[in-house]
Amino acid sequence: MSAELTVPTAAGGEVLGHPRGHDHVTYRAAELPDAVDVYDTTLRDGSQQEGMSLTVEDKLRVAEQLDHLGVAYVEGGWPGANPKDEEFFARARDELKLSSATLVAFGSTRRPGSEAGTDETLRHLVAAGTEVVCIVAKSSDLHVIETLRTDLDEAVAMVADSVAFLRSNGLRVFLDAEHFFDGYLRDREFALRVLGAAEERGAEALVLCDTNGGTLPHDVERVVAEVRAATSATLGVHFHNDSGCAVANTLTAVRFGATQVQGCVNGYGERAGNADLSAAIPNLTLKMGVRTIPRDRLELVTPVARHIAELVNVNLDPQRPYVGGAVFAHKAGLHASAIARRADAYEHVPPDSVGNGTRFVVSELAGRSTLALKAAELGIELDSDALGAVLDALKRLEHGGYHFEVADGSLELLMRAAAGGLGAALDGFFTVESFRVSTDWRAAPGATAGSATDRLVHPWASDGELVTEATVKVHVAGQRVVSTAEGNGPVNALDAALRQAIGPYYPELSSMHLTDYRVRVLDTAKGTAAVTRVLLDTADPDGSWSTIGVSENVIESSWHALVDAVVFGLFRASAVATSVQAEA
Repeated sequence: MSAELTVPTAAGGEVLGHPRGHDHVTYRAAELPDAVDVYDTTLRDGSQQEGMSLTVEDKLRVAEQLDHLGVAYVEGGWPGANPKDEEFFARARDELKLSSATLVAFGSTRRPGSEAGTDETLRHLVAAGTEVVCIVAKSSDLHVIETLRTDLDEAVAMVADSVAFLRSNGLRVFLDAEHFFDGYLRDREFALRVLGAAEERGAEALVLCDTNGGTLPHDVERVVAEVRAATSATLGVHFHNDSGCAVANTLTAVRFGATQVQGCVNGYGERAGNADLSAAIPNLTLKMGVRTIPRDRLELVTPVARHIAELVNVNLDPQRPYVGGAVFAHKAGLHASAIARRADAYEHVPPDSVGNGTRFVVSELAGRSTLALKAAELGIELDSDALGAVLDALKRLEHGGYHFEVADGSLELLMRAAAGGLGAALDGFFTVESFRVSTDWRAAPGATAGSATDRLVHPWASDGELVTEATVKVHVAGQRVVSTAEGNGPVNALDAALRQAIGPYYPELSSMHLTDYRVRVLDTAKGTAAVTRVLLDTADPDGSWSTIGVSENVIESSWHALVDAVVFGLFRASAVATSVQAEA
């Protein structure tokens, strides 16, 4: 497929300092390639994201997941730059068994005024033991003069010498032309000289980098089309997302001749991140018909994205395209009703094509059809009266501050109670008679005023400790049990006391643990008398769930969320046990 398009530009004008020297240019989009190579740089460029810190073990596991997904290249890091990357490449030789991906070592050209054969960066690249290396070079005259503080001829020579040296050592070489789009718009001749020097010395792929992330798609069309006509090497692109266009720019570049796309799973990276491969891959394959990874692995996009999010310890944005937990979730009653009749009414691709799934989110906006779909999803049978009761309860509770779309566990308990599958009094597992919490601050014997730092923060402070104690009285298995426990704060103390009381009757409780605790003040105008909403996230080996409590008393809110979390976990465990017994 090819097409001609006319791109208007500002005649002789300036756009953020970039000159535009023509009024209109007509470009012809290239024939779409059958396939492109996907190059993931999560372990190098992606790991520069603020707040992300990967161990060597983390990097090895992420590389395994990327190989499992089926990307062509995994950039492992910069050997010699730090001990972590040195250890990674050393361990990768024996521990990293890649079946589909090729490991790449990243570095730079020789330094200005040095010899390629003695340059430490290049020698580290050779020693890394990878088949492919990728080196970065300045392709903007501004950066050569102002950053490298050398002349343009020396910058071109640095590229030529470095590529020649690496090729003489038997390595495949990719060139990352840093700041290429900005540099091309400033000095086209110099930017093309950099590419030409690399290609002449044997570079296999020339990667055009939008390092500042500010290029827009119409400039990508122009630049890639012109560069494609000027070189026979493989053309790659590397976009950052500072203008929010990284994925769009990647797709545009493929339309105009690029056959290698670089980026990071989940869009990780410095500042606004890199092009999100979790979106670029399905867009290219499902929307444009361009093969990116093996077709039978496309449904791994979501599980791999989520697995890597866990490995790098960065929460995945629930609205991340294709892979987020909310991107195929339907809340409005009209939408849910339409989805029940025809899935593509509000879903642009089948969710299972990328390993995700449709979800129906229940809130005060829900209608009967939404509730019915949610009940069916959970395997709960609700007749018309029960549906009406649940709908009324939802609207009343959400008006009072509940928010069930983020509390799946509490919602399911509510629906099961309405269906008669689980008593509203929770008598299927235990009933609560009472609970009590006390917190005491005790000064240490003979204590004097605290440290100077303590006095700055709390002038009244002296040495001492806080002691929180909780007592719960429950009825379980026909027995009345009273349990008292201490904890690190009231929620922890209540959790410990409840577990102590019912744990002997439900050993599966030991596999459940609290993973997150969040408090939100709902009506701030009332100050400390405001209603508070507590959300608890709990997990066991089979998954996780969220529960909610709302009250003017934060401890009561926490207690309600805690009890729901425990009951739902016990229900899950009993359902799994029943299923296993049935299969046996």
